[in-house]
Amino acid sequence: MANEGITRPGGPVDKLGFAHDQIVLEYGYDDDVPDPFRQEVEEVVGGPMEEEGYTGVVDAVLLWWRDGDGDLTDELVECVSLLEDGGFIALVTPGAGRDDRIAAHDVQEACATAGLTASGAVPLGDDGEWHVQRLVGRR
Repeated sequence: MANEGITRPGGPVDKLGFAHDQIVLEYGYDDDVPDPFRQEVEEVVGGPMEEEGYTGVVDAVLLWWRDGDGDLTDELVECVSLLEDGGFIALVTPGAGRDDRIAAHDVQEACATAGLTASGAVPLGDDGEWHVQRLVGRR
């Protein structure tokens, strides 16, 4: 199975810092995303993620972003405006070999402009089709 290895102790969901009772808003969901990762996030937080129309403050944003989705900087600024103090963005982008992959320097530039710091990217699953990194506001 292509997405094995996503949901395990010490895996990406643990490393990102998702916790029980957090409100998580999900942007960019489509049929190409790995469901085991999404399911584990929902398991850890104890309920479903909020959909794109949600307007309240959130603890975390799970942002699926592909080349061609628009302006990443604008999207990150919008996400930051929805975050509770101490909140984070889990940015999930396509891995190497995909046509819709985003260059690392484009992610870094968007983060810098939006006032965010990114952790190193962690592959989702054994196939590395997606990578996720935690983005937090600069201190």
